Amino acid sequence: MNECEGRLSRHQWGIIALLFTVSLINYFDRQSLSVVAPRFQAELHLDDAGYAHIVSLFLFASAVAYGVSGFLSDWLGTRRSMTLFVGWWSLAEAATAFASSVWMLALARFCLGLGEPGLWVAAPKAVGETFDHKQRGLAVGIYTMGATAGAIIALPVIVAVTTHLPWRSIFLIDGVAGLLWIPLWLWFYRERESAVTVSKAASAANTREVLRRNSTWRLLIARSLTDPVWYFFLFWFPKYLNSARGLPMTQLAKIGWVVYLGAGLGTIAGGLLSRRLIRSGMKVGLAYRYTMLGAAVLVPLSPLAALVPHYALSVLIASVVALAHMAWLVTLTATVIELYPANQVGKAAGLIAMGSGFGGMLSSEIVGYLVTHGGYTPVFFLMAVLHPIAITLLWPVFRQSRPAVTDIAAVKMA
Repeated sequence: MNECEGRLSRHQWGIIALLFTVSLINYFDRQSLSVVAPRFQAELHLDDAGYAHIVSLFLFASAVAYGVSGFLSDWLGTRRSMTLFVGWWSLAEAATAFASSVWMLALARFCLGLGEPGLWVAAPKAVGETFDHKQRGLAVGIYTMGATAGAIIALPVIVAVTTHLPWRSIFLIDGVAGLLWIPLWLWFYRERESAVTVSKAASAANTREVLRRNSTWRLLIARSLTDPVWYFFLFWFPKYLNSARGLPMTQLAKIGWVVYLGAGLGTIAGGLLSRRLIRSGMKVGLAYRYTMLGAAVLVPLSPLAALVPHYALSVLIASVVALAHMAWLVTLTATVIELYPANQVGKAAGLIAMGSGFGGMLSSEIVGYLVTHGGYTPVFFLMAVLHPIAITLLWPVFRQSRPAVTDIAAVKMA
């Protein structure tokens, strides 16, 4: 594995490639509804408040699924649990194409929400099982970039597909793509099965230990505060450009993706920065602390996106904010991997990510209310304060990173 040099082996690159691809599919599936939302809303007579309820239902299912997925991934192992998660959400995405009423649409998106979070629980487990601590931040950053790549290509691809094919067909295409990924995963990740079994036999996951740790609740609250920034860009920003800035769909497809490109660069920037600091001799916790602090300083630029006169400047500022948030998110995820021993990572990642679902669900209702009654400007101002609050809350957590890394290393060397 060339761990001494911090280099990645071919096998590690293969795992990253698979995780990158499925992350891309995951976020393409999420973004598909927001791009065709105006058509769904017109056909089903659904206003913005109703659309917010659909998004909230998806996020509520996600919040519940995050907690359950952690237990499933530890019980079934990374290989089988990932297969279950991807298969479930792919079928749910395909079912969206047949939604002929608001209730059917809500049910399909609820089922999608039950399946998609599992990826973000199983993927950290795969990284923890396969990568040295010096490599994990970069590994998380690369596969998380798949999510932003999915968001980037969603706008132009969905516009192009729905121009030449019935617009509902995009959901069928999404579902098939996920199902086709599963055989590749089963074939490539097979050799890790024995390693997972040994790890589970050597040290059973202790749920009470995860629950009683102060860091679990601080990280959960931090995600509930900050992930709504990304959910806004994912579910609302295309609508903002269309309704508040007056961009037609054709122009939206040409420029809207730039925000997600910024987010993608953030996933790599966060991983590379923390990796460089660690390799220079800085303690892991300190490297993560300064990486996230830098991100928290940039996010308060968000109100400028609503105040500048030209939509291109708005997109540029939003891109910087998205970059900062994703650098924050990948570093937070790497922190979870470092803080918890291998047999607890699934449960810890799932429980902490529940904050993402519940925070996103609440924020969706808040955004829906603010947009309906006051427009989008208050939303951008609200986003400005979330990361500074969260970094203050997390500051003591990073001090715990170094002993956790030692514990994980000892488990792997045993």
